[in-house]
Amino acid sequence: MENINSIVESIVPILVQYGLKVLAAVFVLIVGWSVAGWLSKKVRRQCEKSETIDATLTPLLAKVTKIVGLTVVVIFVLNMVGIQTASLVAVLGAAGLAIGLAWQGTLADVAAGVMLLVMRPFNVGDSVDIAGVSGTVKEIGLVTTKMNTFDNVAMILPNSNVWGTNIKNMSENDIRRLDMVIGFGYDDNIDHAMETIKDVLDGEDRILDDPAPQIAVSELGGSSVNLIVRPWTTKEDYWSLKFDLTKRIKERFDEEGINFPYPSHDVYIHNEN
Repeated sequence: MENINSIVESIVPILVQYGLKVLAAVFVLIVGWSVAGWLSKKVRRQCEKSETIDATLTPLLAKVTKIVGLTVVVIFVLNMVGIQTASLVAVLGAAGLAIGLAWQGTLADVAAGVMLLVMRPFNVGDSVDIAGVSGTVKEIGLVTTKMNTFDNVAMILPNSNVWGTNIKNMSENDIRRLDMVIGFGYDDNIDHAMETIKDVLDGEDRILDDPAPQIAVSELGGSSVNLIVRPWTTKEDYWSLKFDLTKRIKERFDEEGINFPYPSHDVYIHNEN
């Protein structure tokens, strides 16, 4: 009986000392878990309200917030019960470094995907030119961007390649300038050619008055005088206007007797006799 009493007497201080710590740690863990979940939901709601954050990014940000919050809580709880966390943090850091090196390319794509979703250089449905590939954006993911070329070929581009190159967004602005080079023969009158083109432009409703169209001599070529023709139109009418103007200018030049030259060479035959 005395042995039992002595054992109880020796255990009670230990239970008092560590039991309170364990109870406090459990309490902190429960509260911390709840706070991390609340923060995650708060981040999700704010992202859903934001017009600049893509819906694809919302669950990722919410999950990262919860993981970071729980990590902080666990480290704090371990310190409360007297467990040294320095070595644990070092192990986690080393593991993170190893994973980062193994997934270097994928993580670069994810980081680039986050930048694309936050910065929004283009949106789904935009007509873009990325690294020399032109087409319509179909999907912006965390790892890849999917687009269809204008001849309906599906392209899947790693986000690191997309973010690391020049991006042309033809849908960003409401109006676009159409650049055309029209050549005619040296025997034709420049003013006549320019006036003919101006008449064609004046008869086209899709061309904007402001900014005004520009017609100017751009070059005296090897076989032609080249005019630069620069009308402005809406982005929706760009391609149809380009095709129609090309056809109409050719027809009007034919009506006015203005020639489209083609490269020619004079050949001299030397006869020794």
